[in-house]
Amino acid sequence: MATISDVAALAGVSTATVSRALNGKSTVDPMLAERVAHAVQQLGYTPNGLARSLRRRETAVLALIIADVENPFFTAIARGVEDTAQAAGFSVMLCNSDENPAKERRYVEVAAQERLAGVILSPTPGSDVEPLLAHRTPIVAVDRRLTSADCDAVLVNSRESAAEAVRHLIAQGYRRIGCVADPPGVTTADARLDGYRDGLRAARREYAADLVHRCGFREAGGREAAARLLAAPDPPDALLVSGSPMAAGVLQVLAELGLRPGRDVGIVSFDEVPWATLITPALTVLDQPAYAMGQRAARLLLARIADGGPRPATTTTLTARLVVRGSSNRRVDFDLP
Repeated sequence: MATISDVAALAGVSTATVSRALNGKSTVDPMLAERVAHAVQQLGYTPNGLARSLRRRETAVLALIIADVENPFFTAIARGVEDTAQAAGFSVMLCNSDENPAKERRYVEVAAQERLAGVILSPTPGSDVEPLLAHRTPIVAVDRRLTSADCDAVLVNSRESAAEAVRHLIAQGYRRIGCVADPPGVTTADARLDGYRDGLRAARREYAADLVHRCGFREAGGREAAARLLAAPDPPDALLVSGSPMAAGVLQVLAELGLRPGRDVGIVSFDEVPWATLITPALTVLDQPAYAMGQRAARLLLARIADGGPRPATTTTLTARLVVRGSSNRRVDFDLP
């Protein structure tokens, strides 16, 4: 069975560095942490996280409570969390809140009652984490801020990314740019709508409320929003869409109306998805580093578990990347294969 010394030798670092990397310490150089992770995987090394946690009267299990397990964005976050937690000897309990505060609250109560080592949470509006606070269970928020508690958070620059998408659509010649936005109260949704306004303002375009529709997070919400916006007397000629499930619904409505993405209605959506390059034209996206978000959230949580003591909460903000494809190009050639 591999030991921590074996991992250190293979990675070319000290055993202390291995220990800090496995506990998610932010002081470890990312390149060294990556070498440690590769060595752990190659050797099949499993730290005795269970014994350490039992001495603290906790289980070596983390809870990951995400909004929608069917959304590829959250699936990638989950994979980043699990890979990092497993390397440190912890298991992950995956919980799907379905954007339902009551369902989320039940999972929070279970995590507290079972004395789980920590919780990573993509909070619903009005999240109540009091049971975790009462048990001093470490919490890290991912994708969205947790407004009811002061905790570490891993976010994406949603506002700046939305503004960049609007500027891109304006540069492509679109004049009436609409927004299919998530429901109010979700911090990322509000940030993206603010960014949409910022992009218009930077181009000296006026914000028009009739070009914005806030809807449910899933495909049905995107269908509803697109149908309403495109049926207006003066419809938008481009849309910024807040997520890939809604983008699927928007594209369905365009097809039903005989409208082509890009040429008739420009489309930019948050989140890279496997099908984005399989449609014609391919979908322009704001690619969020979801896997890296999960990794970072897990490392922060493991560091909290290892330290035990109080210290100021931190916010890590990662950057989304605009990937330009045909759906935001009016001059795309549909005759090409």
